[in-house]
Amino acid sequence: MKLGRLNHIGVATPSLEASLAYYRDVMGATLAHEPFDLPAQGVKVCFVDTPGEDGTAGTQIELIEPLGENSPIHGFIAKNPAGGQHHMCYEVPDIHAAKAWFEGLGKKVLGEPRIGAHGTPIFFVHPKDMNGVLTEIMETPKVRRGTENHRSS
Repeated sequence: MKLGRLNHIGVATPSLEASLAYYRDVMGATLAHEPFDLPAQGVKVCFVDTPGEDGTAGTQIELIEPLGENSPIHGFIAKNPAGGQHHMCYEVPDIHAAKAWFEGLGKKVLGEPRIGAHGTPIFFVHPKDMNGVLTEIMETPKVRRGTENHRSS
């Protein structure tokens, strides 16, 4: 088993609006998708496309804002009031095979696979087992970025 491409970097933020302005005006983001709530995960999400080179797409940034005090992101924002990098997300061809592989290595998988913001199955691996980085593993989307339809609710 090996990880596929880096799909996105998750950035927790206390304000999607302020973060969108930053990525557009300072970092040169080329597209901000429509924000949407993901109540099952307690977050509001907005994907931002970074510029690529030579006609390629850059890496997406997933901006995540807590949907309330019960959000798992709420604690992160409490410790990091300005927000910051929350996780990195890698693609795999088969989410269940990936979960079994990580568990076989003795890595702590956080929960069962569930549907993530791209509409594909995901799970997280504890940062203590991933060189200090919370790592999201997601099944490779059937539709590639640029043509996907991010949900708006």
